[in-house]
This record gives sequence, C-alpha cells and structure tokens, in this order.
Amino acid sequence: MTLEELLRSRWKAPKKQIHLMRMEKSILVDGSAPAWTSPLIEGSRLGLKLFAEEDFGVKPAYHEIDVLYEDDHMLILNKPAGMDTHPNEPMQEDTLANAAAFHLLAKGEYRQVKHIHRLDKDTTGAVLFAKHALAGGMLDQLLKERKIKRTYIAMADGVIKQKKGVIRKPIGRDRHHPTRRRVSPGGQDAVTHYEVAAIFPREQQTLVSCRLETGRTHQIRVHFSDMGHPLTGDRLYGGSPAFPRQALHAAKLEVPHPFTEEAVVCYAPVTDCPEMFRGFQPEEL
Repeated sequence: MTLEELLRSRWKAPKKQIHLMRMEKSILVDGSAPAWTSPLIEGSRLGLKLFAEEDFGVKPAYHEIDVLYEDDHMLILNKPAGMDTHPNEPMQEDTLANAAAFHLLAKGEYRQVKHIHRLDKDTTGAVLFAKHALAGGMLDQLLKERKIKRTYIAMADGVIKQKKGVIRKPIGRDRHHPTRRRVSPGGQDAVTHYEVAAIFPREQQTLVSCRLETGRTHQIRVHFSDMGHPLTGDRLYGGSPAFPRQALHAAKLEVPHPFTEEAVVCYAPVTDCPEMFRGFQPEEL
C-alpha cells in the first residue's frame, strides 16, 4: 500500500487535506520526505504533524462540562439542556464548542474545535468533537458511511402500539415557520429506527429508543410528531407541556476510532431531569 492509498482508501482523508499535507510536507517516512506512489515498507515509521498550534475557531469560554471520552484525536462531551452545540453568530460564547475550546485551552492544547455532529439546543447527550483536521476529515467520512452510531432515548405522548419499526420519511423546511421542519416529499431522505422500551398507560406516554441512519435537523421530533406521537415537552411539534423541554437525550455514541479502529462506546447520563425518562439508564441500550 502506498502512502496515497493509506490516506485516501484506508483512512478516508479528504482529497483537499491530503493535497495540503503533501504541499506542506507534514508527513515523513523514517524521518524523510516520502515517495507517495511507492509501496510502504513494513516496519517503517510514519510521522504526521497533527498537533500544530492553531486558532480555536471559537472564543474559549468557561462552562461546566461532562467529559465522556478524550484522547489526542477526539473529545466527547455530554451536552446539557439549553445550550447550542456551536455558535450561530460570531460573538456567541455560551455554546458547547466554546466550552470545548476552554477545556483544551486549560490543558495547553491550542486546537481548532470541530463538531462532527450536533444536537438541538434543548436536546441533551453525547456530542463528538475532532481535535485536529485529519481526525475531523476521517470522522466526517465515518459519519457519512453510517459507521458512527447514535442511539437516543425519548418520551413520546400517547401509547405506541407497534413495538419496533423504521420511519422512512423525507424531511424539509416548513415554509410557514422559520425553524420548524416537516415531512415533505421533496425533502432530504431521513431514516429513524425505533423500539418501545416501556409504556406508561396512566400518563399516556411511551418511552422509546431511537437509532438514526441520517442526521436531519429535528429528525426524531419531526418523525414522531408526524406519526401522531410528538415528544413530550416538545411545544414546537405539538407535544404536551409535561416537561420543560422535549424529552430527547443522545444516550449512547459508538465511534470506530479513526486511527486504532478500536470501538469507542460512550454512555451519557441524564443530568438535568432524570425523571423525564422514568429511571431508564443509558447503559440499558
């Protein structure tokens, strides 16, 4: 396997990034400039300049955070309710990305913060960040290939009679509302797998676990609202006001490590409102 094949085929690094690494001579083989088109020799030492200091991309700001996993390449945080994943305007400092930047700053790691996926402001749970550009490109590709698995727990209004199912309905913008989405024939493909975990007849609520194949904005919220079971607390999509926010939590995140290929599995505890999910633990997924 050549160095080009390793980066492009095995590690799935973006072409633009490979070109940049080549131009900047930021890869060495046994301490010397590599022959990109010659097969690598077993036992050779590959040197990659991954950790050059750079601007964070967002302003570091202190917030209490719950670190679920961290190494040189990845950071997984448990996002609280009421916090955006990343700034929506340049001066915003109250997001998870700002908190991640401060966390790295406190450790003396000057890295550009890159979120690989995001959660709605009032959805809680595991969010994955890359700590350098190559890891970011590799993780983006793993997400695109659906090798990063995200499992949510949600409380829905009403009793869902079908114990498990797959919702395949495209999602597009709602022309009558600036932030709402809706099931739309002309929208983007969206696939949600769900399984009923518990039914609460007295409260007329159903606890479900959901796994996403796609990551459309508000996907789980839109799909369950469309099937007549909006998430409890989700006022935007017709949910009952039993909770102060939508009952949706990204409870489990499974990531194949971009370099070691080890399975990294994280469980995110519910910190703000555990009673929302009737004592269900993420480890039960």
